[in-house]
Parts: sequence; C-alpha cells; structure tokens
Amino acid sequence: MKLHADKPLNLNTVTGYGPGYIEINAVRHNQSVLVMPEGDIEPWPVSRFEDLEAAHFEALLERNPEVVLLGTGARLRFPHPRLTAALARRHIGVDAMDLQAACRTYNILMAEGRKVAAVLLVEPAAQD
Repeated sequence: MKLHADKPLNLNTVTGYGPGYIEINAVRHNQSVLVMPEGDIEPWPVSRFEDLEAAHFEALLERNPEVVLLGTGARLRFPHPRLTAALARRHIGVDAMDLQAACRTYNILMAEGRKVAAVLLVEPAAQD
C-alpha cells in the first residue's frame, strides 16, 4: 500500500509498506528499522517479535523519545512489560500495534511535531 501525505520538510515519513518491506522517504527497506522524525533510518536487529529483548528497548533511552511505537508485523502482539520496563521507568510510553497501524500513527505523530520513535518489524515475505 502506498501512503500519500503532505511531507513536512526534511522529516522522515513512511511512504509505503507491504509484505516484507517498509518504504521511508520513498526508499525501500527489506528489514526491520528504527525511524524517528529526524536522523538516519537505522536497521533494527530483530525481524521476529519472539526475538525482542529488554536490551533492544533500553537502547532507545539515549534517543529520549516521547513515545515509542512498536509495529509488531502482520498481526498485533504485546511485548511483556519486563521488556519495556526501562522505558516505563522514564515515563516513555510504548504503544504496540500491527505494522500498518504503526506506520500510519507514526506519520500522524511526526507531522504533529512529536518526538516519536517507531520500531517497525518487517517480517520476511512469504515464499511461494
């Protein structure tokens, strides 16, 4: 699916997504990514929800986001609170949603000027 929106100048915007990929600023990524409104799009070291660890979320603390969106892939799954405890202690909210909802929500919050971090898990596309 392609997303079309007025792109705020110089801000990272999700421009599309589908099975096995995410598109940011019209650049296709075939792996999980961490995206914030400003800065580089960074590879996220996990493609499977089951492989998430507390250390992955703790690494987000240095970025000091207001909120973290966790796009859990094709279906909504909730991380165990022990995984996100470091963020909770700093009063940083974590919202889990499926990948598509996370992409749309990220674009809205980014356009509002929020300091949002989106962790978008891109699951490998199914092979025919």
